[in-house]
Amino acid sequence: MRNTIISILAALAAFSLASSASAEQKTLTVYTYESFTSEWGPGPKVKEAFEKTCGCTLNFVSVEDGVALLTRLKLEGDNTKADVALGLDTNLISEAKATGLFQASGIDTAAIKVPGNYSDDTFIPFDYAHFAVIYDTQVVKNPPKSLKDLVDGDPSQKIAIEDPRTSTPGLGLLLWVKSVYGDKAPEAWAKLSKHILTVTPGWSEAYGLFTKGEVPMVFSYTTSPAYHMVEEKTDRYQAASFSEGHYIQIEVAGMLKSAHDKDLARQFLTFMVSPAFQDIIPTTNWMMPATKTSQALPEAFGKLVQPANTFLMGSDEVAKNRQAWIDEWLSAMSAK
Repeated sequence: MRNTIISILAALAAFSLASSASAEQKTLTVYTYESFTSEWGPGPKVKEAFEKTCGCTLNFVSVEDGVALLTRLKLEGDNTKADVALGLDTNLISEAKATGLFQASGIDTAAIKVPGNYSDDTFIPFDYAHFAVIYDTQVVKNPPKSLKDLVDGDPSQKIAIEDPRTSTPGLGLLLWVKSVYGDKAPEAWAKLSKHILTVTPGWSEAYGLFTKGEVPMVFSYTTSPAYHMVEEKTDRYQAASFSEGHYIQIEVAGMLKSAHDKDLARQFLTFMVSPAFQDIIPTTNWMMPATKTSQALPEAFGKLVQPANTFLMGSDEVAKNRQAWIDEWLSAMSAK
């Protein structure tokens, strides 16, 4: 009898240890950017909603911005702890694919609809928005009406921008200038540099300076004013509508080949394109959802700038030229 009891207890202990180990192993690690995981960003709500469905722990690891995210993945290589990378954009996908770190997830993406009908079997859109210069209407009475207007305008009208080496908005501005100016981009940067108060590593720092009143303009998104209209009940901060058009950002996520639990990674990406995730995006990440949501967007989204023309370079072209264009930018900024 004693031996029987000991055997039962040993079996229960082994089962408990196995269950505990299994529970510990069921963790999904998602690399993303800092504003996504901030207390006011979508991260906390996404974590809560996904963990209710997956029976797992969702672990976010955040870096400064999207370009910094790709840089970290390159440095870690096959030893990365990331199962999913969320927060790259279409400008970076060729470079990301070239690392050999990602693989197609095979999830159903039929619900996704973004401008230009972008689709990819490896990098899946989760939101999008056009870039824009956001200005304080109480300070800037005559906002720029085009990119050329910004470049050639009053140098005393300062703007905060993001670094294209670390930030996807910073890279977006770099590509926007190249799209409009072409070979004349270095001259445009030389002029624009006189307007730039500071260059920050990521979006959060630049926008923080703007909202603190330290700079009257900031490089951000056409959707940014919606935050102020919805959360702060003010239309003080507006996006300048540029006559040439606006460069667009489509943010994507992808599964790593080295993902520890690929089924769980696929489950997360499937969740990402569902209303449960997409409903969270508009009023936390302040971007447009990549699929239909289960509820109407706030009225403020109907008041946003609607670009007449959209700029978007192919990711192969960006990958081929990004470093040379960054060097142009650095040269112009150093001559400031």
